[in-house]
Amino acid sequence: MKGSDSMQPTIESIYKRYSPALRPTEQENSIGYWFIFRGNQLLVHETGDLLAVPVGDRLDKYGLISSRTLYLGSIEGASCYTAEVAEDSTVPEGMAFLPLFALYDRIDEDLFHVAGRGLQMLFWDATNQFCGRCGNPLNHADHERSKVCPNCGLSHYPRLSPAVITVILKGDQILLARAGHFPNNMYGLIAGFVEPGETLEDCVQRETMEEIGIKIKNIRYYDSQPWPFPHSLMIGFIAEYDSGEIQVDGEEIVEAKWFRADELPNIPPRVSIARKMIDWYVEEYKAR
Repeated sequence: MKGSDSMQPTIESIYKRYSPALRPTEQENSIGYWFIFRGNQLLVHETGDLLAVPVGDRLDKYGLISSRTLYLGSIEGASCYTAEVAEDSTVPEGMAFLPLFALYDRIDEDLFHVAGRGLQMLFWDATNQFCGRCGNPLNHADHERSKVCPNCGLSHYPRLSPAVITVILKGDQILLARAGHFPNNMYGLIAGFVEPGETLEDCVQRETMEEIGIKIKNIRYYDSQPWPFPHSLMIGFIAEYDSGEIQVDGEEIVEAKWFRADELPNIPPRVSIARKMIDWYVEEYKAR
């Protein structure tokens, strides 16, 4: 259940403009968006600081050959395709392959999210070619986004890995933690993947205890974010400190501290839900 109105973020649904589908309709414009990936890098038109997703009716107009192409749906009647090209593909003139992570706020927000969906679908398609039960090649289903084994009938759906991420508050302070792999001495929030048989709230409590050794209370849902690197769904919570002393696990977390809003260390970039949640804390507590 959501918390107070001040805790609720402003959410604009991608489905105001985007319609997911398995195949194009006759009404769709044949000229559409192409989300072309080389690894985790998206091909964009580059004119100074201006970036744009390629628009066209076919991939070969860019001199590129796709190893896999998937239809994603449409945005305001324009078809959306995602394609994967080889790592040694030549970059078309006036264009660049840039990390999708770095394109947040540099291309249209809905296009950014559809690009993320495309990257996730390409990863799923590439890593689900054969049935995990009998080993036969898989076929795309006609009626839903899945693959079906023609031999044993087992359905294979796009993989989603739910993970919780939590703002932990203690009075006017927020707990921030540093993982060993974080760059530039960056601090973030406690996070971890949901395990079989536990609720999201159970996961919040378990991850907090495992990583920093404290108990928390009053866990409230905040927001969620798809994170296609390669297939996570981040689910944000707000919680309050209950008891215990910080004791980092020394493996995932190497340091954790309480910070006030006016003394924050280096924190994650704005593309991440972690940053959005930390920004919420700053605004909430500066308004006190």
